[in-house]
Amino acid sequence: MVSIYLHCIIPAPILYFMPNQKHNLSPAKRQSDSPEREAAIGRFWDQYIAVIHSKGIKEPFDRWFVIRARHYIEAFPDKRLAQHEAVDLRRYLETLGRKGSWQGWQLKQALDAIELLLREMVHLPWLDTFDWDVWRASAKELSHQHPTIAREISTESFAKESTVGKQVQLEQQPLLIKMQAEIRRRGYSIRTEQTYLSWVKRFMGFHDGHDPAELDMSAISSFLEYLAISRHVSSSTQNQALNALVFLYKQVLGKELGKLESFVRAKRAKRLPVVLSVDEVRRLLDAMHGIFRLQAGLLYGSGMRLMECVRLRVQDVDFDYRQITVRNGKGMKDRVVPLPDMSIEVLRSHLIEVKSLFELDISEGHGAVFLPDALSVKYPNAAKEWRWQYVFPSQRLSVDPRSKQVRRHHLHENGLQKAVKQASNTAAIEKRVSCHSLRHSFATHLLERGQDIRTVQELLGHADVSTTMIYTHVLNKGGAGVQSPLDAL
Repeated sequence: MVSIYLHCIIPAPILYFMPNQKHNLSPAKRQSDSPEREAAIGRFWDQYIAVIHSKGIKEPFDRWFVIRARHYIEAFPDKRLAQHEAVDLRRYLETLGRKGSWQGWQLKQALDAIELLLREMVHLPWLDTFDWDVWRASAKELSHQHPTIAREISTESFAKESTVGKQVQLEQQPLLIKMQAEIRRRGYSIRTEQTYLSWVKRFMGFHDGHDPAELDMSAISSFLEYLAISRHVSSSTQNQALNALVFLYKQVLGKELGKLESFVRAKRAKRLPVVLSVDEVRRLLDAMHGIFRLQAGLLYGSGMRLMECVRLRVQDVDFDYRQITVRNGKGMKDRVVPLPDMSIEVLRSHLIEVKSLFELDISEGHGAVFLPDALSVKYPNAAKEWRWQYVFPSQRLSVDPRSKQVRRHHLHENGLQKAVKQASNTAAIEKRVSCHSLRHSFATHLLERGQDIRTVQELLGHADVSTTMIYTHVLNKGGAGVQSPLDAL
């Protein structure tokens, strides 16, 4: 039954593309399929169907997996599957990536279908070194709430989105819009904006959508107490909510809160940053490859934050001075960080590939990149200039949720986060490793080598040196340098 079903969607000439078939047939001969050839076609796709079913792909999605695999085979009419190389696969996927109308799930489905075809049916040796994770990260689109583009959303759009909150009444939208405008006027980060607005909406929802201007200080205390007792939030989370409400009342409503009534405070935990040893960093990086290996190396070698690395533009990398300029970092500040010597050649080679992709986009009428702060209005042609392109672009074009233009955004940061997590497991590192652990390790290892703490503060972009002081905990070996009595035995 499966063979009959497949023959409805798989053309008979596809037998010519099977791994074990010879290519000495004339075109006319290929069109006339004998019963034996049709049976071979059926067996091949029956086996592929069995493979995708064993991987949990069921109807009706199995049909689409077969279609995606068929399209890949048809793209190489003169080459057997067993002869395919990584460059063939990459060029085909780049063709898919230029389909700006494709949604993320469609590209991911095609990736999964092709990987199963090549890995399970042909067993090509180079598949393990192919950057599948980068392509899957590219399939993940930047949503309208992503920090890269969320700040450009107009207040009118925000008003429409505010109706989604179940507990926020329609009449409170003007207040939320006013608060958003005040946050942006003060230059707060988009993460802070999203967090503050979220807490205010939760606060109003907790009080059944009442106007905050009509609530007294006890309403704030009861909400903060609810977070600590019923929601079991941490002290930092409770303080975050308090800061959002203080901003609302003081900066938006123009009301001084005064002294809040006593409320149950979440217990403040003193957490030390997760720092990897030099050997652990080496093992972690050795367990990674491709673009994510390059990104992780830059995080550790320069101390950049995750989003600072992901959003790098070509003009921010200075090979001559061996430095990277971080634009609009935390607190809307620029700073300069070192470009590791070990990353220079790899990064140069990577940018050559990126430029080829950019030139291809330009030739096909694309190539425009997202520009922040209305720069696209001030410099209309800058969006298509090479220097403004992302160092780590997505492998696919996608529709900008803000402007609806087809663009190539940067890689989604979730891909690097997953790659670091997977590498830490592969390297058998028992610590809870994240991308930020590489930044922590950068600072700690510099201090261990005798670097001045003020210099480390500047490299990290800390406003206060007391924030940087937390990394000195590793220098106090054995509890402030005291030798354990056990070691004296």
